[in-house]
Amino acid sequence: MVAVSAKQIFVNLPVKDLNKSVEFFTKIGFEFNANFTDESATCMIIGDNIYAMLLVEERFLSFIPKKISNAAETAEVIVALSVDSREQVDQIVQAALDAGGKHYNDPQDHGFMYGWSFQDLDDHLWEVSYMDLSAFPTAK
Repeated sequence: MVAVSAKQIFVNLPVKDLNKSVEFFTKIGFEFNANFTDESATCMIIGDNIYAMLLVEERFLSFIPKKISNAAETAEVIVALSVDSREQVDQIVQAALDAGGKHYNDPQDHGFMYGWSFQDLDDHLWEVSYMDLSAFPTAK
């Protein structure tokens, strides 16, 4: 068996209105790579070597033989982002809500881990969390 060691991750997400999605994610604080942007797609920079390709639905469909699921009714994936602090979790999710995102889950505090979730303009689920490994419960 070959061990997997990916160098980058690209999450591809269908969007109804690319300009509105770019505006939404810009308000949260994300930036975009202009080299991979045109009228049907953009590359959102999430972190070092982590990207989301926002693709208008027609472009997204060119990659798959299936229908696009209705994210308002079904969920296929949760995009989970780890950040540096509880405050950053709150800032990102609040910015998403202020920019027109939808509430998904209330903040969850597990002591060593804190997270909060929202839905973007296309109802994709985003979970933002902070984990303090020094507070992680150890087995006795």
